[in-house]
Amino acid sequence: MSLSSEAADARRQARKPIPTPKPAYLPTAGSPLSVDENLYAQIRDAPRLKSKDFVIPIRSGRAWKAEAGSIIRISTPEGAQVGDLNIWNAHNSRERFWAARTKQLHASHVSVGDRLWSTLPYMRPLVTILADTLSWYGKDEHGGRVHDLLGTGCDPYINAVLTSGESSGEQNKYYDFHCRSNLTRAVLPYGLTEYDVHDVINLFQVTGLDEQGRYFMNPCPAVAGDYIEFLAEQDVLMALSTCPGGDLSLWGFGAASEKEMVKCCRPLKVEVFRLQDADLLQRSGWKPAETSQYRGLHGMTVPEGEHQAKP
Repeated sequence: MSLSSEAADARRQARKPIPTPKPAYLPTAGSPLSVDENLYAQIRDAPRLKSKDFVIPIRSGRAWKAEAGSIIRISTPEGAQVGDLNIWNAHNSRERFWAARTKQLHASHVSVGDRLWSTLPYMRPLVTILADTLSWYGKDEHGGRVHDLLGTGCDPYINAVLTSGESSGEQNKYYDFHCRSNLTRAVLPYGLTEYDVHDVINLFQVTGLDEQGRYFMNPCPAVAGDYIEFLAEQDVLMALSTCPGGDLSLWGFGAASEKEMVKCCRPLKVEVFRLQDADLLQRSGWKPAETSQYRGLHGMTVPEGEHQAKP
């Protein structure tokens, strides 16, 4: 049972002033939440050699591997386009990108120096953002920011739910090129399935929360040639979908919107590099990220058998 409006107002007026909150996870000196800016700038600016280079067509998905120490660039070769990115440890698909914890540790929208963290019990950086040509965007007049961790990727299930009452509702049940579907097809050659697809980082996507806390999306601000770069902190498998919503300037649900949104869809480009000086990382003291050192058993003791059981 809810409070009456009078009682709610009285409690609100009686509420003591709340001081300006501090971020819950501020990094301290040497914290894994912060990076050595000089070192990562040196890595970013060092001569490099290209090992992979491909373009993902509109409304498609593709996966690829990158070794620890590689630099991965994702760019918008023809202009504004949102990309939905998943990341796994290349040798263990149980270790995957954890959007919620990354959002807590850094921010709801990430940029240079922020890291994309993996799930428990591994709890380590998968990649670190080295460069971002949209870092200038900041916070717009509606509170929107770029490279979104607030939301997740589009999927055919919610599309069918939200359009079930439309005249084209039956048709909407069979649209197969949402980001979740694109990512699912992309990882099949690597032995993964839809169950391995997880919450994404929405690259080049501007989002925020309105005054009532509701999620909104603004059109992508990228132009031809914009990019974001990552340093692989471990061997990774990455998968990227070119969102069927394109640059989100014509966003909507249902068959009619799908036909309209294709007008603002563009490809994305992926390039993977290795450093020309193969020993630079080792000389600088960089090493692949290590898993969390927690060694407890969550308070549990599991006996081998009766001979170890407590009386």
